[in-house]
Order: sequence, then structure tokens, then C-alpha cells
Amino acid sequence: MTTDYTHGYAASGQTKEASQGKISKGLKKLLIISAIIIAAELIWLFGISPFIPFSTIDVHTFAGLEKTDVLGLAGIDDTSSFVSTNVIDIKEKLSSHILVESVMVIKRFPDKLTIYLTARQPAAVALTTINGLDQPKQALVYVDRQGVFFKAEDNSSAEIKMPVISGIENPQIHMRLPDALVPLTESLSSIAVSSPELLAAISEVRIERKAWEGFELVLYPVHSSIKVRVENNLTEDTLRFMLLMLNVFDSSSQKPEEIDFRSGMGSYRIRELSS
Repeated sequence: MTTDYTHGYAASGQTKEASQGKISKGLKKLLIISAIIIAAELIWLFGISPFIPFSTIDVHTFAGLEKTDVLGLAGIDDTSSFVSTNVIDIKEKLSSHILVESVMVIKRFPDKLTIYLTARQPAAVALTTINGLDQPKQALVYVDRQGVFFKAEDNSSAEIKMPVISGIENPQIHMRLPDALVPLTESLSSIAVSSPELLAAISEVRIERKAWEGFELVLYPVHSSIKVRVENNLTEDTLRFMLLMLNVFDSSSQKPEEIDFRSGMGSYRIRELSS
């Protein structure tokens, strides 16, 4: 009796081929389905979601400027989307607000928006005249490190904790100091952070125009009647030297009316008493 092994091998081969065919078809279907899913996700991600309204809008603002005011000024509403929002345009609109010093706008694909606002910080104050209902009255107007006058306050209720700048003709909100005087407000702002005790020793900084060109400063100390004249380059070293010299004259019976630091060294002249 002879066994037909060839027929068994053929049957086994056909079974393997059929199984491999089913696996191949299954893989093809799986690949097709995966491709469809990926294509749909890409269409949603790049073709649809950037056009739908933002799902998240974060606004980091400050007291005096609410989130609703920021969004209104920026022109952002319920229909704003990643595609329809122009970051440069928003920055320009928000930067136009007088209380805003700087703006940062970040769009995160596909539907998130974040706005960061930095408020102007006063470096000094100045006296101004505003038109009241009955008659003009004095008020304080604040100036920041960039030399921009940005906020007014009633003089009678304000507590002044920074130097008063004088010698400016009736400053008003939205006005800006001349470029030559911006270093002054920058210096006042920096010294207020690094050495606030030095600024606390000055009550007033008067700006005086030179005969030919430029400006110089006259400082009025809090605890002395002696004026101090400096160039338009106020520094911590100048203030420390000023206080040192003023301390020397505290116990003196003869005092100068003014100490001149414009040359870099403190010079003064004591008026002789008449006999």
C-alpha cells in the first residue's frame, strides 16, 4: 500500500496561501482604515480647527484694565480664531492704551490665545493744571521710565512717594518728555529699584534749560535747604556724594545756597556774612 504524501503537501500549501492571503487582505484593510483616520485628523487639524473660535483665551492684565476691556480693545470676540487673528494688529491696538507699557501676544496652534500686558510704572510725578467744573485746579500727573505722562490724580488726596519733577510747562496725559530728558526718568526708575533710600532723600527735581543747548537739574533734598545742581545724568554715585556733602554742612553755621556737581566734583561758595 502506497501513501500519497504529495497530495498532503499540496493541501497544506494551499491552506498556508489562503491564510497568508487573508492576513494580507486584513493588513490592507487596516492600512486603508488607518490612512482614512489620519487623513481625517489632518483635515480637522489643519483644515477645520484653525477656523473655529478659540477654545482658550488667557489674558494676563493689571488693575485698571479688565479682561473684557482688553478683548474689546484688541477686537477679539466669540468668532475670533487662529486664522482670523493677526498678532501684530492686536499688539498695535493694545499698545495704544496709555496705561500699557508693553504687550506680548502668543497664538498656540490650533485654538489657543494668550495675551500678556505690562503696566506703566511711575518714575516721578509732576504738577499740572486741569480744568474743573468751577475753576482750574492743580493735579498730579505720573510719568514713567519712557518719559510718558500716563495718569492723573487729585493733588489733595495723593500721597507722593517719589520725586516731583518741575520745570515742565503744564504736562498732560499722553505727552512725552523730550528725548534728551528720557535718561532722567530711566535713571529715576532704576534708582528706585536698586537704592530707593537715595530717592527718598530728594523731594523735587527741577529741570532747567541751558543757555545754549541741553538741560541741567536742580535737586531739592528733603532734609536740607541746600540745593544741588547736576548735569542731566543723575546717578547713584552723584546722590551718595550729595548726601555726604550735605551731612558735612549739617553742623556748620555757614552753609552754601547751592552745591554744583556739574564738573564731577562738588563745588560751592559760602556767602560772607555782612558785619
